Order: sequence, then C-alpha cells, then structure tokens
Amino acid sequence: MSLCLLWLGLLRISLSALWQAADIHAAVTIDQVTLTVLPANNVESGTNVILRCEARVSQSLPQPLTYSFRLLQDDQVIYSKNITDSMMERSLSSARVSNSGRYQCSVHIYNKHKKSNIVLLNVTGLQIPMLTVKSDIVSEGENIIATCRATEETGSLMFFFYEDDQEVRRVVISNNSVTTTLAMQELTQIYLQCAYMVMMHPNAGLSNKSNMVKVTVQDLNVITPQISISPKANVVEGDRVWITCNISQISDLPQIPHKQYPSDLELYLTKGNSVLRVYHTAYIYSFVVRAEDSGDYVCKAEKGSVQKKAVNQLNVTELFSKPILRMSPDQVFEGERFTLTCSSNVISSVKIGKADIKYVLLKDGRRISEVAKYENTASPATNGQYYCMATAKEVNKTSSPLNVKAKVPVSAPVLRAVNKVIVGKPFSVSCEAENGTLPITYTLLKTDFPVAHRTVVEAANRVIFNITSISFPEEIYTFTCQAHNRGSSFSRYSEPLRVPVIVPVSRPVLDTKETTVTEGSDLILICRIQQGTYPITFTWYHNRVMLLSSIQEVRSLEGRHVVKAIERDQRGDYYCEASNYASETKKSYPARIGVSLALWKKALIGVFCILLLVAIVIVLTVFFKKMSHQRREKQATELSVKPSRPKSGDPMRISLTLDIEDNTALNGTPCVMGRNVWSEHVSGSDSDDHTDEDSQLVQPQEVDPSREVPVTQSIEPEYSVQHTEVQVSTPGVSEEAEGQAVLEYAQLNNSEQEPA
Repeated sequence: MSLCLLWLGLLRISLSALWQAADIHAAVTIDQVTLTVLPANNVESGTNVILRCEARVSQSLPQPLTYSFRLLQDDQVIYSKNITDSMMERSLSSARVSNSGRYQCSVHIYNKHKKSNIVLLNVTGLQIPMLTVKSDIVSEGENIIATCRATEETGSLMFFFYEDDQEVRRVVISNNSVTTTLAMQELTQIYLQCAYMVMMHPNAGLSNKSNMVKVTVQDLNVITPQISISPKANVVEGDRVWITCNISQISDLPQIPHKQYPSDLELYLTKGNSVLRVYHTAYIYSFVVRAEDSGDYVCKAEKGSVQKKAVNQLNVTELFSKPILRMSPDQVFEGERFTLTCSSNVISSVKIGKADIKYVLLKDGRRISEVAKYENTASPATNGQYYCMATAKEVNKTSSPLNVKAKVPVSAPVLRAVNKVIVGKPFSVSCEAENGTLPITYTLLKTDFPVAHRTVVEAANRVIFNITSISFPEEIYTFTCQAHNRGSSFSRYSEPLRVPVIVPVSRPVLDTKETTVTEGSDLILICRIQQGTYPITFTWYHNRVMLLSSIQEVRSLEGRHVVKAIERDQRGDYYCEASNYASETKKSYPARIGVSLALWKKALIGVFCILLLVAIVIVLTVFFKKMSHQRREKQATELSVKPSRPKSGDPMRISLTLDIEDNTALNGTPCVMGRNVWSEHVSGSDSDDHTDEDSQLVQPQEVDPSREVPVTQSIEPEYSVQHTEVQVSTPGVSEEAEGQAVLEYAQLNNSEQEPA
C-alpha cells in the first residue's frame, strides 16, 4: 500500500514538473543575438581579438535561464559554451591569418534557437619563418637536413625551400614547422632560405623569406678511384692482362686493412654498359684478351649519392680474323647438293700461321664436322642454323650464323574457276600450287600458248586470271596453268581446266496448239528453247501477270503449263520466260488466245433467240391485228355511196373504196370483185355504228336481176386500189330517198351474208 502511494507521489511530482517546464517554454522568447568583434574587424597579425556574442531574451518567469552559445567560423563550430549569462566572449590572443574568416554566433534556450549576424574578421601579416640546418658543413653526396618553423602560425601551411633563390622543395603540413632532406652533390657553397603560406587563406600571400643559412659542401677525396692495366695497354689476342681498380689514397693493396674503406663504398669495373666486377674493396681483374675486348675500362667508386670514376684504354690486336661461313650455291632445292666452307685470315703472322687455326662446324649447337669444308644433299633434315668456330692459341672465334633451308620445288598447280563460267561472259580462274617455296611465277596457257603471268611472293596471296569469255563449252578444256620456282630449272603444269560451263538459254517459243479454245476446256501452253544448260526455269504470263504456280524447273528444253477450265476473262496475250544459272532471262513473243462460249451456252442463247423471235412475232401479230381491226372500222366509216340526179343521157357514177389487203383478210379471197360493192364493208354492227354525216348514200336504181353486170376478178393479187370512187346518179330521186335506199340495201345484204 505504501509502495503504491510512493509511485503516485512520484507521478504527481513528474507531471507537475513537466507542466511547469511547458509553462516556462511558452514564456521564453529570444529577441536578438548580436556578434561583435573587438577591437576591429581588420587587425594586424598578433593583435588580441575578442569575439563577443550577446543574446537579448524576454521571459515571464523570474528564474535564471541557461544559454547554449556556439561560435562558428566559416560555418564550422569552433567553440561552444553553456552559461547562465546572456553574454559570451571568446578571446583570440595574438590573432593570426588562419583566424581570418566569416564568424557567426547561435543561441539555444530550451527549444528556442536564433543566430546572430555574420561578421568578417580579416587578420593581415605573416610571421617571418626561421630556418635551421643540422650541419652547415657536409661532404660531397651527403644530405642536408633543414627545418623551417613558423611557431606563431596556426592551421595548414605550405613550406617552400630555396637554394640560391631557386625553389628546390615544397612541403604541405598541418603543423607550423617542417623538417626535410636536401641532397647536394656539387662542390660549392650554397645558401638556403624558406617561406610559407596559409593553405586556407591563399589571398594572404606568401610570407617573407626566412633567415639565410650558408652550407659548405666538401670534396669527398676518400673515394677517388684509380685504374691500371698490366703488363701494357697494347696487346695481341691471346695475351693475358691484369686490370687493377682501387682508391687513389691507398697504394699498397696487400697491406690495406678492409676497415679503412668506408662501409658504404662500392667499386665497379665497367666496359661500355657491362659491369665486369663489383666489390667493396680494391681488386684485380685478369683475363685473356680478344679483339672485341678493346675499349675503355672504367673504375667507378660510389658512396651514397656521390660517384667518381677513373678511365683507362685497352687496345687488342687481332690474332686472326673472325671466321666466315659460306654456302655454295646460295640457294638450293631439295635433292640438290650443297657445300659449306669456313675460312679465316691470319692477322698477326709473327705469332701464328694459317695451319695453326682449327675449325669446327656446328648445326643447331651440335658438332657435325671438324674440317673447314662440309658437303651434303639438301633435304628437310639438313635445314637449320649453321655456324663455324675457329681456334688458335686459346682464342676462339665464332662466325655469324647461317640459316640453311632447302627450297621446296613447286608442286603441280591446280587450276580452278573462281566464279560461274557462262558462255559469252567474262570469268576468273585461280592457279595455286599446294607446295613450293616462294616466290612462284604462274603462267596461264591457252592451247599451250601463254596469255598471262603472275608472281606470288607471300603465302597469303593467290593468283587470279581474268578471262574475257569463251564461245562454246568445250573451249574451257584448252586452259592450263604453269608454275615455276624462282631459281629452279623446271616447271610443273596443271590439268586442263574442268568446270561446268553454263550455256545461256535461247529465246523461247510459245506453242499453244490452237489460238481459240472453248470455255471450260484446258489450255496447254508449251514453251521451247533451242539451247541452254539444265536445269531450265520456265515461267508463263497472261497479260504481263505471272500465272499462279507457273514457275517450273525442268531438265529439258521444253516446259508445259496447263490452264485448267479456262474462262472467258482468261483470253488475251500469253507468253513465257526461260532462264537458267546464267542469270539471264529471255522472253518469248506473245500469243493471243481467244476463248469461245461453251456449247451449252450457245444452245441456251439459240433457244433464247428463238423464244425472243416467237415473242416478237406474237407481239407483232397482235399489234397488226389490232391495227387492222382499227383500220377496218375507219374504212367502214369512210366507205360511202353518194347518189345524185343524173341528167338525161349522163352515165351512172358509182363511188366506192376498196382495200385489197382488207378484203383478203375479211373474205378470205383476195381481190374478188363479184359482190355488190356496197356489201364489201358492211358487217354486223360495223354498219350500224357508222353515222358519218359527211357521207352521202344514194339509193341505186332498180335493175333487172337477169341483167347482172359481171365483175372481172383481178389476175394480179398484188395489185391494190387504194381509193377508187364510183359515183352513180339516178335522175328523179332525191338525196334522202337515195340514202334510205342505200341503207336498206346494206342491211339486206348483211342479213344475207350472216349465215355464211
């Protein structure tokens, strides 16, 4: 229970503290932060500078505040401090150029933060450095150890070292002093100085040079070498000589203790670029001389970086000349004999004679003969590097190496075609021998006469001959090739050129068997050529359009293509093309093919035409019948008889109209005139309907029936009387009476004809 009360009390205290802190935070505000540089912004080097940062704060509570100050130089924090005072000072005692820069101050109070203004501080003037050396007297080759100091400067510095006003070393270091090593080899007095600059402020420039230090370089006499040759400097090959290399201050070599030589001393004996001997003390070099031993010998002494030398010349006269190895003949082919000879001339005849020189012949480092002359037959086994060695009075001389390689005779060349051979077209051939030493000359022959020459000097090359053309295939067999090694006495010939020859196709001829085919039947197109190398490719075209599936490759001079079930729209011009591997296509002349209708179509058209004619006849018949009926009606109305009162003695005038064509149609007997003219056009209702008032009908006179007037039938059926008018006048009868009589007569006549 007490533990719970304790926890509750602590919790209450914590909450109250947090609440109070929140109230405090809310009651503090930073009004302004000011940074001041004292005594001024621009000062001389060595001036005491004070950087003062002051904060002005407003708060609602009386308790003191904790100020967290930070001082920044060029945005880098260089100083920080937590105090209860509102002002903080940073002292730069004896300010230097490295203190120059942009300064700013910041203040933190609880969660409040504020920065001051930026202030520039410029410190001018650099300290004069101090130069010291470890020793102002050094021996030749020794190093000078020099130290340059700028004790009052801070920051990263770059030091410069000068020798007689010439810069010899540059060193960058973060301290204000540096020690370096300077190597001096000249025998002289030198003057050293140093200077520096601040790396972060190069605008401040270079400092004044330091004090001058004099350094004396002494000659290192202890390592002066000496060389001598005995018994003399002019000797003959085979003589022995002794070359002595020592230090000039020490003359009695056998009694010199080694400890008198400096430990770092080295003595070299050299000739040209070759080191013959090296040792730490004096020594004697002995050897039997040869002609090539002539020259300058150098005794060189080195101690550290100091080097001194002494030179002596040795002249060696040749005892005999260097041997020379010769081959005869200069070039040899496999199977031919060759001779190697080694010879040398005596130079110093006082010491030796020609017979004193002994020879040894070597091949690839192995002895093959001990005489000056060697013979053998050239073969692959004799190929190699030969040299000879001459010996006299312990002097050995070796000749220059001689490479012997027997030439390989050229093999029979092979003549091949490079590309397709087409009659009448240019082509190329290659001539190449499988074996044979270069250079090789190739000659192209046609019927055994040379036509072209080529020489091959590199293995990667081959000979190509260009041939203009051939006129017929068998001409290809007239070409051969000759191969010949340079220096050889014989040649090899190839077999005649054997290669397929392509004969271009001739112009094809298209054979169609017939120029007109019936629709639905097959059209056979035959394309023929006179010549051409197989295979032949035929292609057929219709009106310049290639027929489907018409490309045909055959091994024949003839090709066939069938157009199945030809149609009317397939008529037109047909032609064919022929080609082969000659890549030359030739086209036939076109053949025009007509396509006639099928038999069933012709029959159908005939039936249609007959039906059409029948229909036309029926239509015309109906038309003319109708027209004839209308014409009869018209003629019936126009037929009239007009009686009049004739005068005494006037003849009877009869008027009537006849149409032989109509009479023929109505009566069945053309041109019959035996009936009463008034009855010709009276039939049934036709006369009843006729009421033309313009026609005048006249009653005919009574006539004795026994006295009928005969009517003569026309003997010419084709003759027709279009309009014949006969007028009959009866005196004493009025026109009305005559008209009535005519009408009655017509009715009577009609009634008599009805039974018929």
